[in-house]
Amino acid sequence: MATIVVTGASKGLGLAITKYLLNDNEKNQLIVCCNTDDKPLKALASEDNNNGRVLIIKGDTADGNFAKTVFSQSLVHFEIDRIDALVLNHGVIGDGQRLADSSQEEWEKCFRINFSSYVGIIQQTIHFLRESHGRIIMTSSGASVSGTPAWGPYSASKAAVNNLAMTLANEEKMVTTVSLRPGMVDTAMQGLIRGEVSANMDKEDAQKFMDVHKNGKLLPPEKPGNVMARLALSADKELSGKFLTWSDAELVKYQDK
Repeated sequence: MATIVVTGASKGLGLAITKYLLNDNEKNQLIVCCNTDDKPLKALASEDNNNGRVLIIKGDTADGNFAKTVFSQSLVHFEIDRIDALVLNHGVIGDGQRLADSSQEEWEKCFRINFSSYVGIIQQTIHFLRESHGRIIMTSSGASVSGTPAWGPYSASKAAVNNLAMTLANEEKMVTTVSLRPGMVDTAMQGLIRGEVSANMDKEDAQKFMDVHKNGKLLPPEKPGNVMARLALSADKELSGKFLTWSDAELVKYQDK
């Protein structure tokens, strides 16, 4: 049985990852983090077959002290003495403004949520991960290697996540760290992109997201989510430091058959 932390676990990609790990034959213990809506996680925790394997941490990752306070105190409260993997999945797309119209505060908030909180959670758990020769799987984005108008804070913070994976691969040789692009997934964030964020995007970019949704081409969360869950359980050391797409040939053994 592995003990795994999953953030952004109450919906979309994070919930798919959580469900896969709970259904794994090894009967994993999950420490699941969410911001406001913990009902789906409470429902999972209440199922008899889960037998206390779902431990819920509810807190605001926009708070720069989240990792040092709510998160670390919860680990003590739960009497956690081993962590085998982190799946850092929470994130926001930002206010959908172009740089000239956005505020420095909005960029800083986006970085606190999408990047700095990742750093903080890793710092609070790295001693466990060294001992277990564990794994860190981080949700990145194709936006990390593009410059989509109106996505500046999101794109830049995800690029920082990719660099964090490379840095950890060099600094923490006993831990395997992977940054993963899940693709265009049918989640609430895609709704925001088609809605308020699209107003400030280039028309061609906005239309691409509209068309993918209209044509039913958005990925179900389980497709990339299952890959991320399997990586959390058994990512090969050779993958450490890499930024990969969920469907890459390099990850074929982690994909659904």
